[in-house]
Amino acid sequence: MRSWGGLLALPTFSVSTTFFLRSDPNVLKKKNSVSVVDSMRPWWPLFLGPVTIAFFIGFVWPFFQGIYLSFCEFQVITDAHLSGIGNYIKAFQDPGFLRAFWYTALFAIVSLAIINVLAFIVAYLLTQEIKGSNLFRTVFFMPNLIGGIVLGYIWNMIFEGILSRFGMHLVMEPTFGFWGLIILVCWQQIGYMMIIYIAGLQNVPGDMLEAASMDGATKMQTLFKVTIPNVMPSITICVFLSLTNGFKLFDQNLALTAGLPVIQTGDQFVKTTEMLALNIYNTFYTTGTAYPGVAQAKAVIFFILVAGLGLAQLSYTRNKEVQQ
Repeated sequence: MRSWGGLLALPTFSVSTTFFLRSDPNVLKKKNSVSVVDSMRPWWPLFLGPVTIAFFIGFVWPFFQGIYLSFCEFQVITDAHLSGIGNYIKAFQDPGFLRAFWYTALFAIVSLAIINVLAFIVAYLLTQEIKGSNLFRTVFFMPNLIGGIVLGYIWNMIFEGILSRFGMHLVMEPTFGFWGLIILVCWQQIGYMMIIYIAGLQNVPGDMLEAASMDGATKMQTLFKVTIPNVMPSITICVFLSLTNGFKLFDQNLALTAGLPVIQTGDQFVKTTEMLALNIYNTFYTTGTAYPGVAQAKAVIFFILVAGLGLAQLSYTRNKEVQQ
């Protein structure tokens, strides 16, 4: 014969449980938060929709249209017609583009090394509890707030004022323009990278530093064996930013040297301090009607180069990070 005791106990249990859940403030809070989320869920297109549309119109569509135009000949995009890979062949046959590539690569490597070494040294010194460290941080960071065009013209006047005393000019030799760009970019970006390194240095575990000191490690041993491995996430970010910024440099290059001086290579004139971004710009806007497609092809090559180097660098430096 079936026992009705258990069945009679179920309503009592469910009522008592319901009363307990309703009276528990944590449960009520969780229930209220869930109900708010559920009530807002039907409205997500209203909030996410405009952002998605703007992203598609401002980035996705121009990106794929640019790839398509790199295979076309056109004067304006409305009369573009396919021409195959001819634009890419012309891009690699352009001595100015090839020189700009190697010039940009050299610039990116040199600026990356100088910016990160100096930024780390400054950050390390400013985390040693010296007087006026906050003031120094502000002063070092301020150049990053100035636009590249303005910086380019300011440093152009500074360099011209110094070199004119010796009867020389900034665009007289490619070497002058190269190191002028290096000084300008270092002055602008060291303060920004310094802030990132300071954040990393302040997150180094104190017990590890204390353990190294108790084991008799010198300051240099502690720096290279403890501090730098723990700051690798900051190094990853700074190296990535320095590398990509070095390849993407445009406005400072335009304002400081505009690619000058010019040399003759065969039957063409090549700008000796012109970087990749400026070369693409000049190809699109300052040459004949057959060159916009070539400029688009150069831009696609430029994107693949920067994206590939950036991802490779991120993959390499992340493998060096210490898991805490």
